[in-house]
Formats: sequence, structure tokens, C-alpha cells
Amino acid sequence: MLRSTRPALLSRRHLLAGIGGAAVLSSAGSLAQTPAEMPKAQPGPLTAAPTRTRLRPAPAPDTEIWAFDGANPAPSLRIKQGETLSLKLENRTTAPLGLHCYGLRGEAVRDGVGGFTQPPIAPGETGEIRLTPPDSGTLLYRPLVLGASSEPCGRGLGGLIVVEEKEPLGVDLDLPVLVSDWLLGDDQSIQPFVLQGQAGASVGRLGSWVTVNRRSPPAPITARPGARVRLRLANACNARIMRLRFDGGQPTVIAVDSQPTESFAPVRSQLPFAPGTRYDVVLDLPVEDGAAVNVTALIGGGLPLVRIVTAGEPQVPRAAMPALKLNPALPLGVRMQDALRPEIVVEGGATLGDDQKLDFSGVDLAKPWRINGGVGSLESKPLFSVKRGTPIVMAIDNRTAFVQPFHVHGHSFRLLHPLDDGWENYFLDTVQIPERKKLHIAFIADNPGRWLISSTVLERFDLGLWSWFEVT
Repeated sequence: MLRSTRPALLSRRHLLAGIGGAAVLSSAGSLAQTPAEMPKAQPGPLTAAPTRTRLRPAPAPDTEIWAFDGANPAPSLRIKQGETLSLKLENRTTAPLGLHCYGLRGEAVRDGVGGFTQPPIAPGETGEIRLTPPDSGTLLYRPLVLGASSEPCGRGLGGLIVVEEKEPLGVDLDLPVLVSDWLLGDDQSIQPFVLQGQAGASVGRLGSWVTVNRRSPPAPITARPGARVRLRLANACNARIMRLRFDGGQPTVIAVDSQPTESFAPVRSQLPFAPGTRYDVVLDLPVEDGAAVNVTALIGGGLPLVRIVTAGEPQVPRAAMPALKLNPALPLGVRMQDALRPEIVVEGGATLGDDQKLDFSGVDLAKPWRINGGVGSLESKPLFSVKRGTPIVMAIDNRTAFVQPFHVHGHSFRLLHPLDDGWENYFLDTVQIPERKKLHIAFIADNPGRWLISSTVLERFDLGLWSWFEVT
């Protein structure tokens, strides 16, 4: 159940704080601000517009991207739990915009999906964003509009909202890490967006260059030996599904998809990282001067995303690993014997031949994906309609040749074990369904309104790979 609050209204001046690609700990152990990280001087609308920035290292020329307030990296919005974020979004791009927050269990009418929960913000118009996050956590915001999400995200719009805990976590550095990729030509310009083509019927729009906080990787971080670092990792790519590996330090996961979890160390120091996924990870740095800890994307031979190097006077390592308080608004269990059991069947796309080559024969490139035999439609019946508080156990059956990541809007769920004999000890709102596999998720439908279940590969979403359900 959502908490009832009387939130204070915050201006944009108090919220915007861009996080750069490099950060240095001061001698006091706090994050030293650079001019790019300072809050904006004057309140006003948040403006989405073209700007130019260098995505590749010099001497590569600048690339024209879309950004909020011309900021590179994208602004990170910081508010406290229970406070209200109220902004005017001015659209100076050539595409309609909506702004969805992954991890926000708020009001359905403010879920930010243009064309579904509210009209999209047309080019030249201004819309209102007003959110009161009931939970603390790391939220990812990126454009979602029915049929028109791929381009604004692929041109650079998106960022993080950090909803701070009421009791601050004891860390020396709190760093948002936004991973994006870009499909660039030889002249470093963003390549045209072709939705109804072979990419849309297979893996989606994979970029040719990856950035961290809109800058060339790896993001260089310098911190004192023995410091404790909190990384807020988010995948804002259109389609790139990857794994993360941590080298040189033991990661401890304290939150998944915005929700606190019982702390755990990932198997083989690796984490799956699909579009829309977020992790809060704590690292205790080595006490030696000059030691390095790397976060690497397992792309090709490995792509370092973040490199943390220790320097300066060592500090006494903290004794106990911190843990976040579990969210009391989420249920400890789901009575599966009383649950409604809907099923989603995902079909279509290219097939994979014996020679491991993609076969597009017979694929309708205009409508390559099917969900329960059709495509997402506002006129279609909901996948299910239930009263508030109904337990749901949903099967997602992926009959395609590709991993299918799906996001459940407005709710957090448990991933059930294959034998239906238990669940993972963390909550999710985004899950990867392996190719030709079926997984089950369980949650309480406790948030009233109409909600999407949508592919987080934006080209598939734009081509109708979504459904919706209703809670009354």
C-alpha cells in the first residue's frame, strides 16, 4: 500500500545535480563537487533539446545528441523519500515525449507513458511532471511513447532519479552510473532510426559505442584507500543486453530494481544487465595505495565501464557492510494457492538457423513480434482485470530466438524458482526471459489503475511488444 504523505514541493533548483565522469573524494571523505555537479542557479522548466557533445575521445568531433538542459552528462535528480518532484518538461525536439520512471510505484495516471497513461508532449509543447515516490531507491527515467520511444532514447534522453533514504547509508562516495550506447557513423553522427527493419525483428538497435554518464569509458574515480563506495548502476541502452563483472573488489548488492534486498554477493562477481535494470552495489576499496577496482561490461573481450583507483591517506575500513531496511510496503510472501495465473506468450522475430545465422524469411518486418497472438493495442482487452490486493502468478513464455526483457509498470515482483518451490530473495520490476524458456513471476496487484507490461528493448516496444492489465 502506498504511504499517505503531505510532501513538500521542491523546485528544480534543489533537484538537478549532474554527475560527471570523474569524481574525487576530498580529505574529509565527501564527494567534491565540480562546477558541472553544482545545482542549477535558477528554477524553471526542464528542456529537452538538441545539443552537441563529444562522445568518443579526442580528436573525434562532437556529436549532436538530445539532452535535458544541454547537460552532459544527463542530470541526476535527487529528492528525499516522500517529497514531490514537480517539473515542467519543455519539448524542443522533433519527437513526441513521455517520461517513464522505472522503479516508481506511483499513481497510474502519472506513469509517464505517452499515448497510454497521458497524451505525449508534442514538439514545441510543455508538459507537467509531478511525482511523489513512496519508496527510496534508484530510479531510471527515459522516454516512453507508444510507437515512438526508440529515437528519443537513442539520441540521449534519460537519466536517474535518486530518492534518498530517510536514514543515510554510511558510504564515502555515492555515484550514479548510467550506461548508454550510441549507433554512430564514421563522422560520429547518430545514424538514422529504422524501426521496421531487420534490427527491429531481431536484437534491436545495438550501438557502436558505449558511454558511462554520457562520457567515454571507463569513468575514472579516485578515492582514499579503504573507502566505501556505493554505485547506482542503470542500463539506459535501447537494446544492449550485457553482463557486468567486478574485478579487484568484492561487490555487495544492497538493492535491485530500486528495492532494498537482503545483501548478497553476486555469483562469480557478475550481474545480468538488461535495458531498464538497476542495481545498488557497495564496494569496500582495498587499503593499499594505487589499487584498482573495475566494473567491466562483458562485451567482446570486455569493456571497462568504471575504474576506481585508491590514492591519498588511507582511512580505517568500516567494520560492517551496510544494509538497507527492507520496504515494509512490499509483501514478504504471495499466497500462490489463491493467485490468478495469467500467461504471456511471446512469439515472432527472426529464427536462428543451424549455421547460427539469422533467418528473416516469412517475418513481417512491420509487425515482427506477437504477444498472445497479437500486438499491443489500446482497444484490446486487458491481460487481466482484478481487484486491488489480488495475488498474481504470471507465466512469461518466450518462444523466440532472443532474450526477452520485460518490465511490469507500477509493481515489484518476485522471480519464482523453476520448480515453483520458492523465489529469489529480491524484488524486481524488470526480468530477462531466456530464449525458448518460460519463467514465472509473483506479485500482489496493489496499485490501482491501468498498467503496462512492456519489452524494455525499445524497438520491440515500439513495434507492439506490450500488454496491459487493470487493478480496480
